[in-house]
Amino acid sequence: MIKRETFPVGIIGTNCSLLFFEENGLLAVIDPGGDAPQILDAARRYPFRRAVALLTHAHIDHISALGELARELPLEAVRLDPDDQPLYRNPANQIPGYLPAAQDLPETVAGMDCPGMQILSLPGHTPGGSGYYFPAEKWLFSGDTIFERSVGRTDLPGGDWNTLQRSIRDVIYQLPEDTLIISGHGGSTTVGAEKRNNPYVR
Repeated sequence: MIKRETFPVGIIGTNCSLLFFEENGLLAVIDPGGDAPQILDAARRYPFRRAVALLTHAHIDHISALGELARELPLEAVRLDPDDQPLYRNPANQIPGYLPAAQDLPETVAGMDCPGMQILSLPGHTPGGSGYYFPAEKWLFSGDTIFERSVGRTDLPGGDWNTLQRSIRDVIYQLPEDTLIISGHGGSTTVGAEKRNNPYVR
């Protein structure tokens, strides 16, 4: 059984999710984008024995709390697609006046073995955008690829509109329609609802 908790963090309201795998005591933190003390308080409510982080992409609003979490939990591994490594390490990856560049970032790995999880390649918002899909639970953590009736922006360095469209049409829209999409910002939606109602996907 997997327990899931999702809550907004940081000044942009990034959705951070905690997944606790009761069978093996693993805690996975998805997109720790800020408010490290809040994330740590929530994490410590679970009797975890191991902790990892899963990054949907490397924009600063999704990694800002990662350095502190890596020290305090501690994290044994951080998963990020290699195509987002240049962004992850770039000191220009910040929002001047609001979010400084992340400090003390740990090394990352390209693969991660979490029970029941599939890693989906979802480039477009960033070159290494990823989704974390749990077929049994019918959950997709999509990062900023798709939102409720909207999609991620592609006007930042490394973004590409046509690639984003393909990631949504050819990957996300191929999942069962009752799959819950937990996006990087805002409310949740479903694959079926977006196929019917999202005006940005052609």
